[in-house]
Amino acid sequence: MQSLEGEVKQLIIDALQLEDMTPEDIDTDGPLFIEGLGLDSIDALELGVALQKRYGISLSADSEETRRHFKSVRTLGAMIAGHRTK
Repeated sequence: MQSLEGEVKQLIIDALQLEDMTPEDIDTDGPLFIEGLGLDSIDALELGVALQKRYGISLSADSEETRRHFKSVRTLGAMIAGHRTK
């Protein structure tokens, strides 16, 4: 079974159509925005929609909490795991 962090990496690749990238190319603890993976605000919106479709998670774009969740693959995975236990 694929780890949750592996699922998140694949979701990022699929949602953002990062065709030249594999899950192994994404650092679990690396930043997703600016440095690191280099995502921008449009990518954040697309990723938020993908998370909602796949996991049923609704996020507020303006929320400081959402920004913390989008820090890395690990923080996204922790948010999804927390959502599953509710």
